[in-house]
Amino acid sequence: MTARSLSIAGGFRFVFRGFLGGAGFAALLLGLSPAGVAEPSKQSPGACGVETACPVPGGEYRVRMPDSAKTSGRIGAILYLHGYRGTAENAIRNKGLVRMASDLGVALITPQGAGRSWSFPGSPQARRDDIAFIGAVLDDAARRLPIDPDKVMASGFSVGGSMVWYLACNLGDRFAGFAPVAGAFWEPLPQSCPGPEPNLFHVHGTSDKVVPMAGRAIGDRARQGDVIEGWKLWETKGACAGEVPESFSLERLGLDCERRARCNGKTLELCLHPGGHAFKAVWVERAWRELAALKGWQVPARIE
Repeated sequence: MTARSLSIAGGFRFVFRGFLGGAGFAALLLGLSPAGVAEPSKQSPGACGVETACPVPGGEYRVRMPDSAKTSGRIGAILYLHGYRGTAENAIRNKGLVRMASDLGVALITPQGAGRSWSFPGSPQARRDDIAFIGAVLDDAARRLPIDPDKVMASGFSVGGSMVWYLACNLGDRFAGFAPVAGAFWEPLPQSCPGPEPNLFHVHGTSDKVVPMAGRAIGDRARQGDVIEGWKLWETKGACAGEVPESFSLERLGLDCERRARCNGKTLELCLHPGGHAFKAVWVERAWRELAALKGWQVPARIE
């Protein structure tokens, strides 16, 4: 292990360890464990949702709608991508995710990764075109359900978080915002992204050994990218390049952050915590609330 120091734009400073050992692919990107399973929601026979996957070209997804008593008309949605070895079925039942979506009054959409992982440039295996697959999920969900396509945010953990970075790069016009956790671009890092500046709220642990801030080799197949080097693509994209970021702390959430809030009307945030490879639904909830404030969406009061 080698110790590194991170200083971001004159703001906060962290010391973290880059784990650069040649760990095998079996250790790659542990998925979000279903830490407690929520009670399954009822659905009509033959309908897809929680109990039955919704089929789309190339794969399937699951969806949980909020309590109808809390919503009316077309609603927002959070599309969540599981980690390595994870499943859409476990994610749709995860108590933290379910509670978050219910409190916000949004749909929870959980696509299933092919081979329980995701394919993007630099990933160890290319099982399918996951950019096209996620686009198909968005189309199908909007057709089946009263989901407003302009009020969808993408989130994901670990390799699912990495996939969210690639969605922000390639499908920026399909999502209102992005909230990846503990994932980043893989090598070779993209030189540019065709989409517009995204609303992007990223969270990462400075002691993460599964997806280290410094990146690491995955056997001889691939290499996770350096988080800060990848982040520079967002910092220098469009109007973001000329902005000096604001640094601040979110003590309740255990995060130290920097924010660029005038990126052509978009917000770019990098928030770090001193822990390891971790996911908290409250980080995603906070991103949704920030996004709602930017967009002028109504959102239920926070439940403490």
